[in-house]
Amino acid sequence: MDDILRAVEQEYLKERDAFRPGDIVRIHERISEGAKERIQVFEGIVLKRSGGSTREMVIVRKISSGIGVEKTYPIHSPKIEKIELVKERGARQSRPYYLRDLRKIR
Repeated sequence: MDDILRAVEQEYLKERDAFRPGDIVRIHERISEGAKERIQVFEGIVLKRSGGSTREMVIVRKISSGIGVEKTYPIHSPKIEKIELVKERGARQSRPYYLRDLRKIR
C-alpha cells in the first residue's frame, strides 16, 4: 500500500530551492479574489520545516508594522508559484522559539 501512495504522490512533488531554518525566503503565493488571480509575495525568516513528501510544510515569520506575522505553507501546493531563497543565514539553532527572538532580519 505504501508503494502505491508513493507512486501517486511522486506526480505532485515540485522541485523547490533548498532552504533551511534561519534562511530568508520569498514565497510567491497565488491568491484568487472572485474571478481574478494575483500573486502575493511573503518574505520572512524560515522558522521550521516539517513533514515529508507532499505533506511537507514550512513556517515563515516576518515583522509587519512592528507585529510578528507567521504563516504556514505547504511546500508542494499548486497555489505556491515559487519559493525564492533571498539570503542564507547560518542559524545557531533551528528552534522556533530561538528564531522568533531574532530581531534583525537582514
